[in-house]
Amino acid sequence: MDQLDPGLQSMIKRRQELIGPSIKLFYRKPVEFVRAEGVTLYDSHGNEYLDAYNNVPSVGHCHPRVVEAVAKQMSTLNTNTRYLTDTVLDYSERLLATHPAQLDKVMYACSGSEANDLALRIARYATGNEAVIVTANAYHGLTASISELSPSLGRNVPLGPNTFLIPAPACQAGGDVTAAGRAFRASVEQAIADIERRGKRLAAILVDTLFSSDGLAPDPAGFLAAMVDVVHQAGGLVIADEVQAGFARSGDEMWGYQRHGFIPDLVTMGKPMGNGLPISAVVAQGTHLEKFGRDIRYFNTGAGNSACLAAAGAVLDIIEEEGLQENCLKVGAVMLAGMTDLAARYPIMTEVRGAGLFLAADIVNPATGQQDAKLADAVVAGLRDRRILVSATGPAENVLKVRPPLVFTANHAEHFLSELDQVLATIG
Repeated sequence: MDQLDPGLQSMIKRRQELIGPSIKLFYRKPVEFVRAEGVTLYDSHGNEYLDAYNNVPSVGHCHPRVVEAVAKQMSTLNTNTRYLTDTVLDYSERLLATHPAQLDKVMYACSGSEANDLALRIARYATGNEAVIVTANAYHGLTASISELSPSLGRNVPLGPNTFLIPAPACQAGGDVTAAGRAFRASVEQAIADIERRGKRLAAILVDTLFSSDGLAPDPAGFLAAMVDVVHQAGGLVIADEVQAGFARSGDEMWGYQRHGFIPDLVTMGKPMGNGLPISAVVAQGTHLEKFGRDIRYFNTGAGNSACLAAAGAVLDIIEEEGLQENCLKVGAVMLAGMTDLAARYPIMTEVRGAGLFLAADIVNPATGQQDAKLADAVVAGLRDRRILVSATGPAENVLKVRPPLVFTANHAEHFLSELDQVLATIG
């Protein structure tokens, strides 16, 4: 901290006095941002930082069309879903149209955590069962019930008594989708057998369709479909967590589950749908909502409010009209090829993988080949010093996580790759 300028030291001291200590700052050298535009953030000295990490402002920071839509709606009406408005109906029709016809109902919440919490409640009430399967380092949210299903939060956040873990898939690009599907299905079958041996029944499997916190497992696309009938036969529902994977991020499809060729029972999404505003949703096959809707009063005051829906509508406009799904595919290919080339040159970086504008690479000790969180942190810090924002993830915290806004261009990609090259050359 002594190396920081006095202004930042003062801010950090004030923060320590005011903010709960569980809320951590990014980076060894924290950075103060004062404004943002597109994929660029600006610090208090006017320095530009390339954002290769933040997926929540999905169509770019302060996108003028989102800003205009929200301001116009706020100046007209901002109210909740208990009143009749065209806003919620129009957006619901558009959102459901991006999903298969079987997914025909939507319910709103304010965050991905709330959406997963609601989906869990629906699944448990619809099935009458309690047990839930998640992957070994999953993150699905921070409510009390969902933190019990988020092993990535660490040993001080206990798993719930009805939480059952399976290994994250160890899949590779170009791998055999049948073999990968068989392996994942076998893990699910084993978990179900364990659940039933304990006298419990399966309510759901909750799966991030890109396995973001598990270190990213995008390929081979299609392997997830093999487990769906096993879950249904055991009496459970399939919940696709699309908070990080959805809204065209993978490039080849709008939703991560579509890459795998199956239709979930419930789909959850989070704040990227409103470019960072507090809106989220659960899209469902309507039959699963009938009992819940008959017996349970669900009301969330801020959920689906008019201003957030205006932002969400603008996000869909931008994705469609600016060709952002195609952009993710095209620019993601540049990023993947460039990172793969760097991995061939620097033994510190291995196992590059990605889907569209979500990419990852394992950082290892070049002498031993072992996972190395300290070296991963050094890469993240080195990029931050060169004004590039990324993070690290995975069970060993050694996976470089690259997940920029969807408006990232080929020029941004080349700049990122050039700076990453310099950092890797310096470290290893």
